[in-house]
Amino acid sequence: MKPIKIIPCLDVKDGRVVKGIRFVNLRDARDPVEAAASYCREGADELAFLDIAASVEGRSTRLEWVKKVAEVVRLRRIPFTVGGGIRNLEDMEALFNLGVSKVSINTAAVKNPDLIKEASEKFGKQRILVAIDGRKNPEGKGLSRLEVLVKGGAEPTGLDVVEWAKKVEALGAGEILLTSKDADGTKDGYDLEMTKAVAEAVSIPVIASGGAGKLEHLYEAVAEAGASAVLCASIFHFGEISIKEVKEYLKSKGVPVK
Repeated sequence: MKPIKIIPCLDVKDGRVVKGIRFVNLRDARDPVEAAASYCREGADELAFLDIAASVEGRSTRLEWVKKVAEVVRLRRIPFTVGGGIRNLEDMEALFNLGVSKVSINTAAVKNPDLIKEASEKFGKQRILVAIDGRKNPEGKGLSRLEVLVKGGAEPTGLDVVEWAKKVEALGAGEILLTSKDADGTKDGYDLEMTKAVAEAVSIPVIASGGAGKLEHLYEAVAEAGASAVLCASIFHFGEISIKEVKEYLKSKGVPVK
């Protein structure tokens, strides 16, 4: 097993890091630049920055917000992923020019799957991450058990999460960021069913996201569901668990970490 990556996530709206439950009821958490500097010092393996209102508002990523965080992250030489509002190759290039390591596409990938292939061929698959937001549907409704959502989790697509994951891998995605809307912000644990289903269906790394509330949850995502990395927000933003504690705990359980 390769070392598991610990990735703090900055969900940014109106220039501030925010956090909600199931993508709604957002509350202010901290300043993104201060948060980035703090997580870099604490030993984050990577950092994710998601402009969560961009797709909903029909705009591109706020480059001025990204630039400030990128300057901090660059000093620590930590991989930096940015998502939200990325609609074409030009948007990606603008972010790479700011020092961003990887871009994360979600809504744009569903609307135009060829964008994944084009981006992978132009920039290299290691720089292209596809984010998949999913939810569980009740049985007997004629819907996929695990359904892909877009537009910040507000719009159902009818796509099956596992089948979409297979497709994005085939198109050239280098990683998948998988978020369960049902679990997001609940602190009840990652959606192990969804994470395991995707991790077993693809060979590229799967980042588990949504629901971390205690150390055991991160271990379960890796040991039981097969995630290659764990993305966390609430537990780090509000000082409930530190990155150091996560790494020490996983190491004590026999999970390799950086």
